[in-house]
Amino acid sequence: GEIRYRMMVKLLDTLQLPIVSRRSTFGMDEILISVEEWIETFQLLHANGYSLLTDLCGAHFPESDAQYHVIAHVHNLQINHRIRLKTVARDNSNPQVPSLTGLYSGANWMERETFDFYGIQFIGHPNLTRILNSDDMTAYPMRKDFPLEDDTRDDKKDEAFGR
Repeated sequence: GEIRYRMMVKLLDTLQLPIVSRRSTFGMDEILISVEEWIETFQLLHANGYSLLTDLCGAHFPESDAQYHVIAHVHNLQINHRIRLKTVARDNSNPQVPSLTGLYSGANWMERETFDFYGIQFIGHPNLTRILNSDDMTAYPMRKDFPLEDDTRDDKKDEAFGR
């Protein structure tokens, strides 16, 4: 409850993370950090027990100045606490974020999947290649500017899917 949450806030405060903003959503701490502090923040968390990377994914917000986001969840199994970390890619025309594969081996496939679907480049990744889509595919299907149907069909329109 409330006491446990205050203990977690105190723990995060003692770690002195380079936080841009912080909030709690659905009982989980959510931290926005700059892309320049991405690796340093995860190194600090890893050294303090957050040794399990449970998820890493991308998000695309084409209407925003900062279009490409990377979201990661880390878990401290000793105190059973999870944190959601977010950052914004450096450049909308060529989104880039440093790779976490040096700290978390599980980041390998998660970063490849995020690259495959969003086109976000993970700098320092050992094998950043497509993982689910064909190698000759030039588009990134999870981007909101990717058409849901081809132009030859008239029975399904993007407008019907909220686009």
